[in-house]
Amino acid sequence: MKTFKPILLLALGLLLTTTSCRTEDDLSIDPPQETTLAANSALASQMQRIAMNDGSVDNIVYNANCFTIQLPITVTINSVVITINDIGNYDDIEDLLDEFDDDDDTVDIDFPISIILADYTEIEINSLDELEDYADDCNDENEDDDDIECIDFVYPITASVFNSNNEVIATVTFNSDSDLYGFIDDIEDDDFVGFNFPVSIVISDGSVLVINNFNELEDAIDIYEDDCDDDDDYDYNDDDCNNCTPDQLESVLTACSDWYIDELERNDQDLEDNYSGYLFNFFADNTITVSWDGNTADGTWSASGTGNNITVTFNIPGFEDINDTWNLYEIENDDDEVEVKFEIGDDDELDFKNDNCN
Repeated sequence: MKTFKPILLLALGLLLTTTSCRTEDDLSIDPPQETTLAANSALASQMQRIAMNDGSVDNIVYNANCFTIQLPITVTINSVVITINDIGNYDDIEDLLDEFDDDDDTVDIDFPISIILADYTEIEINSLDELEDYADDCNDENEDDDDIECIDFVYPITASVFNSNNEVIATVTFNSDSDLYGFIDDIEDDDFVGFNFPVSIVISDGSVLVINNFNELEDAIDIYEDDCDDDDDYDYNDDDCNNCTPDQLESVLTACSDWYIDELERNDQDLEDNYSGYLFNFFADNTITVSWDGNTADGTWSASGTGNNITVTFNIPGFEDINDTWNLYEIENDDDEVEVKFEIGDDDELDFKNDNCN
């Protein structure tokens, strides 16, 4: 995809037509070495890897890490037809997939569609067989790939094209990853390209770093390129608690009274009906009280960890189906309905729900 080669050719044309007209008063700009990007350099490759299309962002639609599906598309999930117009609608897919545990949870795509490869090449796909053929060329989940997902550029970014006399003959502004990727892809060995610093990058914790030259950019990439989970797996639920904390969990559980078990599955057995009418109340001192049919039981609960690695241990005498160390994987807060979901491995699930949180 040679989007920016015409710009470089135009710059060369400007050089040829204006050289004879220049005078000794013309401005000559000497680009500092630290602001000049060499074709095929290690840094140019790193910048492209940051800017390339991340194929894992829509794995909830189709499991392929080396391309994305161009939106909008129409899909059918559990007999429900929905149109996906932007990446925010992926949450709608997740809601449908999570709604029932006894369905097949397949996402049927309406063809034709277009896919966007890592280099932003677009290809029309007319059938599931064609889509599978392209997916076969992708790395499997959690395998190393080229894209750097822990760093993002902040746009716009402006580059300058120089001639052999170090004179600026063109400027180019990039407003997206695809713009930057295409430009770097088209830089030739005899091109002189500088970037107008400072530029900013965003690292995985959301911090914005101001970069003043290419040396600083190279150092930042070396430090932060592997500083996050690429999330190149096919488990769409494993990142639902990226920003969860034990304090947040405590605040949610203790703010509402009379939680009930909406779902409990242990060893492939659905057990929630065994706890119909049982009400659970959590307290900030890490105690828990269960009441049912005029009976009560007291126990403890504790949470530790961060993000998607928060574990919660329940210890309530007589409640062996619940007593265990669980992983917190989602906190859903939908108006007055709140749900806190735990899991152990891929099979055991415990969901507490509350319909009366204010």
